[in-house]
Parts: sequence; C-alpha cells; structure tokens
Amino acid sequence: MPLNIQQMGFTEEIQRRRTFGIISHPDAGKTTLTEKLLLFGGAIQEAGAVKSNKIKKGATSDFMEIERQRGISVATSVLAFVYKNKKINILDTPGHKDFAEDTFRTLTAVDSVIVVIDVAKGVEEQTEKLVEVCRMRNIPIIVFINKLDREGKDAFDLMDEVEQKLGLKVCPLSFPIGMGYDFQGIYNIYEKKINLFSGEHKQTVSEGTEFNDISVPELDTMIGEKAAECLREELELVQEVYPRFNVESYLEGSLQPVFFGSALNNFGVKELLDCFIEIAPVPQAKKAEERLVDAREEKMSGFVFKIHANMDPNHRNRLAFVKIVSGTFKRNAPYLHVRLDKKLKFSSPNAFFAEKKEIVEVSYPGDIVGIPDTGNFKIGDTLTEGEVLHFKGIPSFSPEHFRYVNNADPLKAKQLYKGLDQLMDEGVAQLFTLNLNGRKIIGTVGALQYEVIQYRLEHEYGAKCQYENLPVHKACWVAPEDEKSEEFKAFKRVKQRYLANDKQGKLVFLADSAFSIQMTQDKYPSVKLHVTSEF
Repeated sequence: MPLNIQQMGFTEEIQRRRTFGIISHPDAGKTTLTEKLLLFGGAIQEAGAVKSNKIKKGATSDFMEIERQRGISVATSVLAFVYKNKKINILDTPGHKDFAEDTFRTLTAVDSVIVVIDVAKGVEEQTEKLVEVCRMRNIPIIVFINKLDREGKDAFDLMDEVEQKLGLKVCPLSFPIGMGYDFQGIYNIYEKKINLFSGEHKQTVSEGTEFNDISVPELDTMIGEKAAECLREELELVQEVYPRFNVESYLEGSLQPVFFGSALNNFGVKELLDCFIEIAPVPQAKKAEERLVDAREEKMSGFVFKIHANMDPNHRNRLAFVKIVSGTFKRNAPYLHVRLDKKLKFSSPNAFFAEKKEIVEVSYPGDIVGIPDTGNFKIGDTLTEGEVLHFKGIPSFSPEHFRYVNNADPLKAKQLYKGLDQLMDEGVAQLFTLNLNGRKIIGTVGALQYEVIQYRLEHEYGAKCQYENLPVHKACWVAPEDEKSEEFKAFKRVKQRYLANDKQGKLVFLADSAFSIQMTQDKYPSVKLHVTSEF
C-alpha cells in the first residue's frame, strides 16, 4: 500500500514541474524577464535594476565577473522557484552569438522555451538560429514581445515577421493597448481581462478588470474612446486572422502563443507566467541511443548538459549540471557513471537559486541538479541506476575561429594546461592538438570567447596565455569507412600537416577553405568529413 502513495506522490511531483529555457538575441531583455519571473514567483525581493550596463547592479542571474562588466550573459544560469504550487526551473541562456554552443546544449535539457523579441528590432539573426533548433526538436515555443513602453513596430507587423522569419504559426493571447508613448496596458485575450498602467512613471500595474464583452461603454471611460475603438477593431482582426488557441497544437510545436509586455516595467509578465504554468508541458520523455526513456519510470536517469568551473572562486570547484530525466535522484545514493563504468555517490547535490545554492535530498524529473565535480564529468555524460544509456543530441559544432594558444609565463605551464583542460570540459571552446608537433589550438564559435578564456585563465588559474592566428576555415571530424584501407593511409600521409585530435581523441581535419573540404572529399570518397561531432 505505501508504494502507491509514494508512486502517487512521485507522479504528482512530475506534474508540478515546468522546465524551460529563455532564448533571444542580446539586449532583447531576456535577463530582465528572468528576473521579473523570479520576482512574481516571490523568489527575490527586488530586481537588479538594469538601467544601464555601466552602473548595472548586477542582475541575479549574471554571476560571472566578466558578465557584470559587459552586461551580457556568458554562461547559462539555472534558477528555480515555486509559483502557485508549480516548481519552475528556468535556464537563462546567453543571447550573444559567440556563446551559441552553450545555448544549443541547454536546449537539450528543456521541455519548452520562451523566445523574447524586442518590439523595436523585431526578429534578429541569432533568434532565427535558435528557433530553428527548437523546431527541429519540436520544442513548444511561447513568444514574448518585449519593451512595449518604447516606440516600436506595429503589433500585426511584428507577428507577420515572426511567422515569416521564424516559420512559426502564431496565436496572440494578449494584445497591447497603444504602443510606446501611448502604451496604456494589455488586454489579456486568454483570460478576457484588461491590465492598465497606473502611477506616474508607468511602473505599477493596476489589477485586471474582467471584460467578457469589450463592446461595453465602461471600456471607453477606462482607456478613452479613441483607444477603445482601436482595441475593438484590432481584436476583431485578431479573431479573423489568427487561429484559435489550442493546447495540443502548442504542445506538438505547431502553434505558438504570443504575449506582449514590458519586462522592465513588470508588464505582461504575470499574464505570461499564469498562462505558462497552465499550458506548458510537464517533463517529457527523452530519447537515448538505446531507447526512449519516460519521465515516469521509477529508475533514475539523467545527463550532464553543462559544466561550470569555479562557481566559487575561493574554492577551485566545478559543478556538473545534470538534468533528471526519469526516477528520483537521491543524495548519497550510488549511481552508475556510464562512460567511466563506475558507481559514484554524491553527498552534496545542489539546487539553484541564482547565486544561492542549497543541498537537496531528492530531485525529480525536470529538475536540474548541480553536482560538485573533481573532473569525473564531461558534457553528455549519463548517470543511471545501472542501465547503460546514452542520451542523444549534445553535439560539438565545428568552431568558426581558430588560434594557436601559447604559454606566456613558462613557470605556469602546469596551471595553463589544467585551466585549459577544465575550461574545455565546460564546453567553453574546443581544444585540438596537432598530430605533427603537439601544438595546442583553441577553436571557438565567436571571437569574444578568446577574451573570456584569457580572463578566466588569469583570474581563476593564475596562468597567462597569448594567441596566434591560424587560417583554418572549419574543423571536420574524420570518419573513414575502413581504418585499414590504403585510401585512409594515403589521406593521413598527404594531410598530415592539417590533422589534429580533439579532446576526446577523435581525429579532426583542419581545412583551410570550403574548397579544400570539397577537394579532399572528392579525392578520398571513403573518408567522410563531418562538421559536427555527432554523426
């Protein structure tokens, strides 16, 4: 009998969980939205007023020094809070394109996403790439159009742009009353309510008045005749043009609800959150190479999607972020580390709330657990209760930039290699070692990463490095059909100067141009070249 109660409690805990990522172009207000969600969740008392990046009070989710200086999010932070008895796990991702790889990996750990779009700039290039990844995986998407208190594009134009550029099918669940200087508030289509700005500086939100019928004259007195007339026309148009909201279509990834608001002024955020906890998916099944793993299975399984070094600069520590896929993760229970094939116990698994982390006894599917790590984990590692599983979809992409890394302080060679080793395990960048002379090459998605690496090597490991440019176009992972074939031997002999090994020891061909990849492929057809490490 107790088992049923326990089982019931377990199912209930899964039903309570919502794990999602927030993605956007830099500066669309993603970190501000994250903060306001925490504010509504009662998790923080005041938001770090992000007035200007120079005098930024430090947003709760940006806790690396370099992020504070630049006002951008470099690493993905994990934040959790409880709202209306739902346990919400947010993964705030870097918007900056130089850190796209971190974001792609984070998307393997979420069940749904919120895409933030700036009302003035509309859909930007980085957003297109990230949404494409979500669509490939059929992740349910909610769109939040932010900064309505500023002058921006017309609401209908914006929705058209979202449909055309992102290939989404939108369905507005809230609608702005005015825009920019005339912005008065939001009509919540989902709940048929009006929320208006009150107060001098448009900082406070007056509680919603219900309107089941917007043709009533009270609307004119509330927002003025002209605005009321305009709202009625726009809502009529919304009904004619856009499909009705349907939860199944949203969960399948074929319909995307749109909300309007201004995160800085707390506007439209509560509507987003209230609707989100109702419609967003609970933890989903995840595909492993061996089989599909259902969240409701009793046995624990989870995977590492991120490693963060030196969460606390005073103690040289790393945290491996594990997404729990099924079963319950218990403190001090032995789990199988599949790649190392050994059992490990974890005495202090952490749950996060921005800079605060606390030790948790039990975690459920959908939760993100931080495990202090001394170097056992790599990105993509799986933990189970004994079954051999490998969760898919955590690829390495070919970097766009390549530089030799040289030691600038001969006395600190050991620190430099340790630092590089740990930063590469985190997935900050990729390290290649040339077969010819053993020189180390760092490959990154964006040039800004080199600064981050240099900064962190110096401040966290006490090592200095210098870079030297290297004219490489792409790194291609080499997969010969037959390793003993004459063709493969010839390939290795001729291309010797351009061959390196990645950190996992896989062979990589560093091509100097797209033409050279094509020529190599034509000359050695049985040696396949791939631009991602998962093929």
